Amino acid sequence: VFVPNFKIPLMLQKSDGGYGYDSTDMAAIKYRLDELKARQIVYITDFTQGDHFQMVFAAAKKIGWVDDDSHRLDHIGFGTVQGEDGKRFKTRSGDTVRLVDLLDEAVSRMEASLRERNSSSDGKGGNVSEEEIHKTACAMGYGAVKYFDLRRNPTSNYIFSYDRMLDTKGNTAIYLLYAHARLESIISKGKADFGVDVDALISDGKSKINLSHKSERNLGLHLEFFADTIEETLADLYPYHICDFVYALSNAASEFVTQCKVLGSPEMESRLLLCRATAITMRQCFDLLGIRHVMRI
Repeated sequence: VFVPNFKIPLMLQKSDGGYGYDSTDMAAIKYRLDELKARQIVYITDFTQGDHFQMVFAAAKKIGWVDDDSHRLDHIGFGTVQGEDGKRFKTRSGDTVRLVDLLDEAVSRMEASLRERNSSSDGKGGNVSEEEIHKTACAMGYGAVKYFDLRRNPTSNYIFSYDRMLDTKGNTAIYLLYAHARLESIISKGKADFGVDVDALISDGKSKINLSHKSERNLGLHLEFFADTIEETLADLYPYHICDFVYALSNAASEFVTQCKVLGSPEMESRLLLCRATAITMRQCFDLLGIRHVMRI
């Protein structure tokens, strides 16, 4: 089958009667459209397969299986994961690195970091009990690996680095999870130390969020971008839009709690509600990215 913009044909059957990837992918797309009644199909493979899938999509359209008004076919290509040397990421022995080993190592490093934080004598100890450390480390370690992969354009190559993905500063899941936990800590202290229950304020429906300080307005405007971010992500199917949004939101939230006194201030109810609105939005982003949030660290 010859399709527009390609000089070579899609081989549905070889001259010797055999079948290849062209054949199986065409059979698969017909099954998904006719039997599964799929309206949108997304293929995620190595980016070098891009031309192949564009030919498959064009052939399905030429044959009449695809209707532009009711079907959408997408291919998302991903780049190569590289080591610190810039070459394809492998073990020291030259073998392919297993994902489970990457995840286990990330969890192990986070467990060590959390235990070190708990034993700190500088007054900045953690809020995670010994019994909670492994569960918390799993959420943070797995989330760090996922976020490090999702936060960039999937077609680009990137260098795998535990130090960078587990950094508590910068555009990492660890930074975001700490930022979220900080907001929830402020909310908890509002209830414990000042008797202001955010959930009760929300249920009552009488308290309002007032954005008077510039950092409050900045955070409020960032929250407004959430719907646009989702629309943008649905358009091109790149999750890095959500990563960019939640990172910018976290920075705005950090500026807000630094510039504006929340606990014990005349604006405490309003500012606690703003903290909760931000935390909820962050959790929605985490859910969309497949990252499990933690309430305290």
